[in-house]
Amino acid sequence: MKLVHLTLAAVSTSLAAGAFAADYVIDPAHSSVNFTAGHLGISKTVGRFNEFEGTFSDDADNANASIVIQAASIDTNHPDRDKHLRSPDFFDVKQYPTLTFKTNTFTTDKLTGVLTMHGKSKPVELDVTLIGEGEDPWGGYRKGYQATTTINRSEWGITYFIPGVPDEIEIEIQIEGIRK
Repeated sequence: MKLVHLTLAAVSTSLAAGAFAADYVIDPAHSSVNFTAGHLGISKTVGRFNEFEGTFSDDADNANASIVIQAASIDTNHPDRDKHLRSPDFFDVKQYPTLTFKTNTFTTDKLTGVLTMHGKSKPVELDVTLIGEGEDPWGGYRKGYQATTTINRSEWGITYFIPGVPDEIEIEIQIEGIRK
């Protein structure tokens, strides 16, 4: 009987936490914006953007997310390649200093919105997984998600060296938000 009461208490606590949707600010120290691009059909290069900020809310009535990424913060662990990626051949960071994503809809497993990159805005759908949520040691409340998708960079006008660097780019975003 005690086990049933403990189980019911745990379920009701988790339902109450899920029902308390709120606004979150992205914690960049515990989040990442990563991508993977093929190279010459023989390997893959992994990179990330080191500077970004954003917010999200998973409130059923007003679910939304937005992120602003500094294009010049691209990092593939190779300074010469990163310099080339910042050039007009790829991201052209002087003309297009940011990448942005804003949602149209946000459900428990899908995030759809508009990705603006290289001066063009296109719809994108990401698969979303809730990683976890709960109180942190400092009295705050945190929630974390993983979002993944694959895009064709040519849709945003970034066509340099296709097919040596394939058109398809895999994106993986790990987000930990702190409740406001």
